[in-house]
Amino acid sequence: MASGIVTASYIIAAVLFILSLGGLSHPETARRGNAYGMSGMLIAIAATVFGSEVSNYAPLMLVMLVGGTLGVIAARRVQMTEMPELVAILHSFVGLAAVLIGYATYIDSTGHLHGAERAIHEVEIYLGILIGAVTFTGSVVAFGKLRGKIDGKPVMLPARHWLNLALLVASVWLGVEFVGSATTGWGIFLLVIMTLIAFAFGVHMVMAIGGADMPVVVSMLNSYSGWAAAATGFMLSNDLLIVTGALVGSSGAILSYIMCRAMNRHFLSVIAGGFGTSSGSGAGVAYDGEVESISADETAELLREANHVVIVPGYGMAVAQAQNTVYEITKMLREQGKEVRFAIHPVAGRMPGHMNVLLAEARVPYDIVLEMDEINEDFPTTDVVIVIGANDIVNPSAQTEPESPIAGMPVLEVWKATTAIVLKRSMASGYAGVDNPLFFRENTRMLFGDAKQSLDAVLGSLH
Repeated sequence: MASGIVTASYIIAAVLFILSLGGLSHPETARRGNAYGMSGMLIAIAATVFGSEVSNYAPLMLVMLVGGTLGVIAARRVQMTEMPELVAILHSFVGLAAVLIGYATYIDSTGHLHGAERAIHEVEIYLGILIGAVTFTGSVVAFGKLRGKIDGKPVMLPARHWLNLALLVASVWLGVEFVGSATTGWGIFLLVIMTLIAFAFGVHMVMAIGGADMPVVVSMLNSYSGWAAAATGFMLSNDLLIVTGALVGSSGAILSYIMCRAMNRHFLSVIAGGFGTSSGSGAGVAYDGEVESISADETAELLREANHVVIVPGYGMAVAQAQNTVYEITKMLREQGKEVRFAIHPVAGRMPGHMNVLLAEARVPYDIVLEMDEINEDFPTTDVVIVIGANDIVNPSAQTEPESPIAGMPVLEVWKATTAIVLKRSMASGYAGVDNPLFFRENTRMLFGDAKQSLDAVLGSLH
């Protein structure tokens, strides 16, 4: 394929990637955005594979077949509730790829370069491996926390900020020594030491982050993977990879910043690896009291009498796969002339937009799905709020307990409604490990059990 055709293909792919990001900014255009992204990636892969730099197709086709097969298997088997874990582990693949490509590029090409050209290339390699290594181990730890294999509570090492500073200084010193190193053997040694330091920093960074803040961490790791891909593009002199990585990196950083503002957190704390731990490091207050249970029939009766209903979905709805039943209840209530809306917290679920995806999958109309800032003021005039498997995002202690791990985080103020019905399997604390005083309030009713089974019973009673 001629170089002009490859360049034109890259430009078209880059435009499609930009259109994809625009489409993914709203649920109504998300399918179109996905189509743009897939089309752009198909063009990019074809242009790269059939470009002049590729001469041996057999191993390339083999690894593409293996990778494509694994991707299809993952897409068919991974449940919607497991999407956050899938996203995290895919980020780790990008980071690991940047590390491996960095080493291969240094061994293969650095000896043929001289002077300023070699120094610039070595900086590209060093930064690519550094960012990739941090992304790899950080994403693996995030996967472990999301999967429940690693405790979601933050792990605080003594003098951890000084430790982070020491790792940073060591990385900078190694970088200075690496650029212009006299021999390839010495350069590899410096790269290995830096890689081990970056691996350690990635682990330490995410281990220090509490479970309630993991959605923002996933977003930030997405940004890191983008910058790692951009650095890889510089190493390989691939313009499209540079542009694509920059798009992913900048969009992930912007999303993380928006989420930090919505949660009253500091953006720089994400990068420093102390996100969500500075304002509240205590274990929270343990609450005692009587909870008032409610049955499915009683829940249905309250919904019949209500005029204004708000539904707050959480991770429990995803686990129970209850979104379709929620849609049927919503449809029935709206046909009866009742106002039904959904309240979405920025970090509901385990990754940004998790609840929006589930509700879109269940065909819930987009115009009744509202963000926290749009609906929080309406709770005092709401008759019934149904909280489905959410905990930390409706916890009043975020406003009343300065030492709570979620202190200062804006929450959905469901307790201001006339009646709040909370669907949970048990009285267990949320992902942040904090007890919720909402359960003990006079206007709260607890509907215990599997969310889908409970809502199926409510739907049956409404008929």
